[in-house]
Amino acid sequence: MSSTLLTLLFQWFSLLSLISSSTIVSASLYKPPRLSVFGGEDLQEPKAINLKDFKTFFYTQTLDHFNYRPESYTTFKQKYVINFKYWGGAKKHSPIFVYLDGESPLSDVPGSGFETDIAPRFKALLIYIEHRFYGKSIPFGSFEKAMKNVTLRGYFNSAQALADSAKIILYLKKKFHAHYSPVIVFGGSYGGMLATWFRLHYSHIAMGALASSAPILYFDDIIPQSAYYSVVTKDFKEASENCYWTIKKSWSEIDKVATQPNGLSILSQRFKTCNPLNGSRLLKDYLEGKIYADAAQYNDPPTYPVTKICQAIDGAPKGTDILGRIFAAVVAYKGEKSCYNMTPELSQTVVGFHWQTCSEMVMPAGRDRDDTMFPIDPFNLSNFTKECISNFGVRPRPHWVTTYYGGHDIKLVLQKFASNIIFSNGLRDPYSSAGVLENISNTILAVHTANGSHCLDILGAKQSDPYWLVKQRQRETKIIKEWLTKYFIDLSSMKKKKKY
Repeated sequence: MSSTLLTLLFQWFSLLSLISSSTIVSASLYKPPRLSVFGGEDLQEPKAINLKDFKTFFYTQTLDHFNYRPESYTTFKQKYVINFKYWGGAKKHSPIFVYLDGESPLSDVPGSGFETDIAPRFKALLIYIEHRFYGKSIPFGSFEKAMKNVTLRGYFNSAQALADSAKIILYLKKKFHAHYSPVIVFGGSYGGMLATWFRLHYSHIAMGALASSAPILYFDDIIPQSAYYSVVTKDFKEASENCYWTIKKSWSEIDKVATQPNGLSILSQRFKTCNPLNGSRLLKDYLEGKIYADAAQYNDPPTYPVTKICQAIDGAPKGTDILGRIFAAVVAYKGEKSCYNMTPELSQTVVGFHWQTCSEMVMPAGRDRDDTMFPIDPFNLSNFTKECISNFGVRPRPHWVTTYYGGHDIKLVLQKFASNIIFSNGLRDPYSSAGVLENISNTILAVHTANGSHCLDILGAKQSDPYWLVKQRQRETKIIKEWLTKYFIDLSSMKKKKKY
């Protein structure tokens, strides 16, 4: 890890007893690539939203749901937001749509997403739940204090987060006298994982789940470690063969310049870095994670960032060298700027999820063969363990997710007991390589599109949406309608039996 990144970690955490520059071995804050519903440089076009439709609340949440030690009974305030606008009410048993937020702060106005768009049709109550340790849902109220406390940090995991959501949902169903209102959970990316796992672990609470772009198979040894980067490569190669080869050749050219006298100064000038480079690794990580991977993951219509980048590389003036073409790609994706900040951002989201990957969410993303447009850079569990011990004082548990939630032989396993899950993916999304892409049963369904990107289907509908995206959402809506229809048939049958 670079000295700049270490300095930022010192400033951000003040964890002098946990962070040691002598043992951190790699800047893996970029690895695995970020999991987030929103991303890229092209923002969704704004949609008219009535602020009054959304009400923010705080639930008094239990710190530890699974033990009975004195500190287990500690409580904290967990944020959730409700939109009552479309709800048909408890007397009509109208459904409840719950959005499980991932590794980011929950807005007071979550805005328009797929669940919001279809809520009027189903007369659904909309609930959005913030993940513990993110946003305002932090024990002690301070992220820095919470992360400094080695005991408190141990309660920062997905199982506790799922239990949080279970408690809030049951509390609200009781408060609104909505015992028979069916619950469907929604989530994208890490939130999509949570939606899947919630349906499997809390099937008595949620009768269905839509998991968008949920890479639930990127754990243990289920898929090749280079799967993510193989899809990124495929996206760029399909956009332009020349663009692909230019990027592939650029890494050695960057290293070549870096080793020359004043080479780092030359690279800093050519790429207009906000701070002088102290090595080529920071530049390469930036290009890999913040340009190419980001563009592929969020390759949304109508702009299609991968195409935009390749057009910049291929369309550079005749005689432009490789570095000039690569810088043209940076400008095309990030826009014209006075300088480009290549220092990894240490936000609450980045640091928080880095903790999660260092504890339970070990996603072995790397490149162990020369079959992508990136340099070989295999995931090394030994080195990753050293980094996690140095940063947080913990050893990763690389097999815990598959132990607790499953993943191996998923089709054989889930078809025996699970139901009502939609796994949606866009095949241009690199994380689709770790998604469920085949139907598992008649009610566990894979819905994917050839041109889709990360979590595109659960974003709010736009006038510019292509036909295939509209059809994907229509199919998901139809499936949800079928679930609810069957639920109400079963509910009616149960009530009739109770009369006799």
